[in-house]
Amino acid sequence: MTTAAHSNNEKLTILKMTAVAALGGLLFGYDTGVIAGSQLYFTEYFGFSAAEQGWAVSSALYGCLVGALLGGYLTKRISRKYTLILAAALFAVSAWGSGMAETLNQLAIYRILGGLAVGMASLAAPMYIAEIAPPKQRGRMVSYYQLAVVIGFFVVFLATYFIGGGDTQNMAPEVLEQLHEHNVNEGWRIMFWSELLPAIAFFLLLFTVPHSPRWLLLKGRTEEAKSVLARITSSEQEAASELAEIEASLANSPAPNMAMLFGKGIGFALFLGVMLSIFQQVTGINAILYYGAEIFSNALGYGPEDALKQQLWLGAVNLIFTFVAIYKVDSWGRKPLFIGGSIGMFVGLTVLGLTIYTQQMGIVSLLAILVFIGSFAMSMGPVVWVMLSEMFPNNVRSVAMSIAVAAQWLFNALVANSFPLINQSALNQDSFNGALPYFIFASFCVVAMVFVWKLVPETKGKTLEEMEALWSEKSTVGNLSKI
Repeated sequence: MTTAAHSNNEKLTILKMTAVAALGGLLFGYDTGVIAGSQLYFTEYFGFSAAEQGWAVSSALYGCLVGALLGGYLTKRISRKYTLILAAALFAVSAWGSGMAETLNQLAIYRILGGLAVGMASLAAPMYIAEIAPPKQRGRMVSYYQLAVVIGFFVVFLATYFIGGGDTQNMAPEVLEQLHEHNVNEGWRIMFWSELLPAIAFFLLLFTVPHSPRWLLLKGRTEEAKSVLARITSSEQEAASELAEIEASLANSPAPNMAMLFGKGIGFALFLGVMLSIFQQVTGINAILYYGAEIFSNALGYGPEDALKQQLWLGAVNLIFTFVAIYKVDSWGRKPLFIGGSIGMFVGLTVLGLTIYTQQMGIVSLLAILVFIGSFAMSMGPVVWVMLSEMFPNNVRSVAMSIAVAAQWLFNALVANSFPLINQSALNQDSFNGALPYFIFASFCVVAMVFVWKLVPETKGKTLEEMEALWSEKSTVGNLSKI
């Protein structure tokens, strides 16, 4: 086989493996996004209070927290691949059960199972992709995972829009009333069941990809690792070089323990990873995605069915601007994208908050939300996942990344659970006219921007093993901030 032919085969193999693993991101987006459209209707069906609504929406996120922590053990014990297969099975069970629920407890249990799947997939999928991707393309390849997440959101927004009745603008009032009654009684169930098809496809396709070579070497399965590396590198020499580099990294790294995790170098990397995860959530992205239909319906004056249509704008902008990150994360770098996006998020949230505070809601409010979504899609969304997947050494990657991802899901749950309470609070309604949550989110954007500017090192272009050396050599805040 010629060198050019081998190189093409290698690229196709990596792309196939990445695409299959990234389907975990699509299910992540679909499973977390389906709640945005369905919660308008099941909240009315069950007659939930604000606290019960918050629990119904956020219950899956506590499952995500447990799934991320469990995923740290599973990705190391049974492999990245088998962890994703288990997650795919749980996605299917959750989709079926959520649509069958007749009580809050039943709904919460099946949503928690889906959360376990999301937590496992959100850890295992980007980890798997990072471990098979060439260093100079790793940012872009891992960003495909975030692209799949936003595709999942867009597809589920599209699905809930059509399941909810499609364009309702010219419907007669009595027809609209019948449609709404159908959605309250049955439509939200179909929205959950629509996830079954991608979940089953993900489950089956995972059996067509190999294990991560780094996991195989962790388990002493050298020949299998050689075989996989031969398929994902451009030459025998490159495969041999990468094999030797990984083996040297593992040989020079002591067995992971808690003291190592919280030591100077790796401990600081873990601190950065946890804080990046927290900032991704407390800046408000999932509050707006989960409660987008309610925001459009209540704050911005759209009807429930028409609010589903407005969500398509969120999904489309999210998708379009993710491509900016994919094509620029390896050339511009992680930090410039994060900082620039944080500024855009701050502007969008501030303008949205001001239009609600002054009760001047309209097209400017919608544009402000879209600026926020677009800025997030080109920055915090993909960049945090890229950095989490590449910043931890081989021997502690599973455990360290699971802690960082668990922090992400914990704060995701806290934001989702508290948003209805803050939004409906007397303080918010009486003193801020409903704008308080958006001002809070905007303030966190400023904190996140300063944090990354001052403390987070640039990681573009480095091999995973070079990243390991970075934390060993640079173990002080002062040194790291100069990178």
